[in-house]
Amino acid sequence: MVILLLIVFIAGYLAIAFEHPLRLNKAASALITGVLCWTIYMVQAPTAGHTVTEELLHHLGEIASILFFLLGAMTIVELIDTHNGFDIITRYISTTSKSKLLLLVTIITFFLSALLDNLTTAIVMASLCAKLLQSKEDKRWFCGVIVIAANAGGAWSPLGDVTTTMLWIGGQITALNIMKQLLLPSLVVCAIPTLIVWLRFRGQKIEKVVIPDSSAEEKQDGKIIMVSGIGFLIFVPVFKTVTHLPPFMGMLLALGLMWVITTLLHKGKGPELAEKFNVAKALQKVDTPSILFFLGILLAVSALQSAGLLREGATWLSDKLGNTYLIGSVLGLLSAVVDNVPLVAASQGMYDLQTYPTDHPFWEFLALTTGTGGSAVIIGSAAGVAVMGIEKIDFMWYLRNICWLALAGFGGGIAVFLLQQQF
Repeated sequence: MVILLLIVFIAGYLAIAFEHPLRLNKAASALITGVLCWTIYMVQAPTAGHTVTEELLHHLGEIASILFFLLGAMTIVELIDTHNGFDIITRYISTTSKSKLLLLVTIITFFLSALLDNLTTAIVMASLCAKLLQSKEDKRWFCGVIVIAANAGGAWSPLGDVTTTMLWIGGQITALNIMKQLLLPSLVVCAIPTLIVWLRFRGQKIEKVVIPDSSAEEKQDGKIIMVSGIGFLIFVPVFKTVTHLPPFMGMLLALGLMWVITTLLHKGKGPELAEKFNVAKALQKVDTPSILFFLGILLAVSALQSAGLLREGATWLSDKLGNTYLIGSVLGLLSAVVDNVPLVAASQGMYDLQTYPTDHPFWEFLALTTGTGGSAVIIGSAAGVAVMGIEKIDFMWYLRNICWLALAGFGGGIAVFLLQQQF
C-alpha cells in the first residue's frame, strides 16, 4: 500500500508540475490524485471501512475550513476590486520606480501578514499589484516575492501562519517569545530574495496606470467597500482570538456583513447596476478551479497522513539525523511538497513538552522552517496557491525563477536563527 500510495502521489504531483505540456488543468490532476490516494487507503487499510470514512470526514472538516476561508477572502477582495477600491490606494502610490515599488509592496506584505495572516495578505497584495503593473512578467516576479514575504511575515506571529498558531495553541510556544526570536530570521528570509529581485528591476520605470474616471458617488462607494473589506479582514484574527472559533467562521461573518453593506449601498440603484456590484456576481468571478485544486492536493496529503507515512517519515528523520536543527530544516523543505500542517502535527505528536518544553529553540526553529519552506514551490503554501490562481502563474515558471530565491532566503534565515542561539 505504501509504495502504491507514493507512486500515485508522485505521479499526480508531476502532472500538476507539467500542467501546460500535458494541457490538463492542475485541478483535474489534484482531484484525481486525492481520490485515488483515499481509494487505495480504503481498499488496503487494516481497519474497518467505516473507520477510514470517519478519518476522511475528519480531514475534510479541516480542509473545508481552509477552503471556506479562501473563498471568503477571495470574494471580499473581488468586491473591493469590482468597486475600484484599489484605485484609491494606487492614487497614493506616487513612485514610478519598479524597484521602489517592490520594496514598498514587500514591507507592507511582511508586516500585514503578521497582523492578518499570510493567505489573506497574499490575496490582497497580489490583487493590488495586478492594478499597479501592466506587464504579465512583472506581475509574476512581484507575486513571487509576495508569496515569500507573506510566508516569512506569517512565521514570526502567532496569528500569521496556521503552523505557528498550532504551536501557540498547543503550548509549545508563547506569543511574545516567538515574535522576539523569529522577527530577525524571518526578516532575512524575506530580505535576501527581495534584494536580488530589486537589483533586477533597478532603473526600470512603471508604465503609467490609467485609472478610469468615476463619478463622486462611485468613488464614495469604492471607499466604503475598500475600508469595510480591509477592516473586516483585520477583524478575522481578532474574532478568532476572542471567540476561539476557527478563522473561517470570522471570514464567513465578514463576507455576510459585506453582503449586507453592498445590498444597502446599491438598494436604490437600477437592477443592472445592483447586479453588477453584488456579492453573487463577485462569487462567480472567484477562481473556483484553484479552490478545487487545493481540495485535491490536501485530500492526497491527508491520505498519506492517515496511512501513517508522514509520522513514519518524521520518526525516520529523527532516527537518522538526530540533530534538532537538521530535522527542522528537512521538515521545512518537505513542507514545500507536503502540506506543513500535518508535518507540524506529526512533530507535536512525536515530541512532548517534557522532551522540548515551552519556548524551546526546537519549536521556534520548526515554526520558522515549516512556515517559510513552503515558498520554494508555488503549491507549497496556501498563499502560493491563492496567488497562482489570481495571476495564473505556471508551476514550472515559479520553480525556475523563484524557487532558488526562496531557498536562498530560507538558508539565510536559518543561519541568523543559529547565530542568535549562539549569542
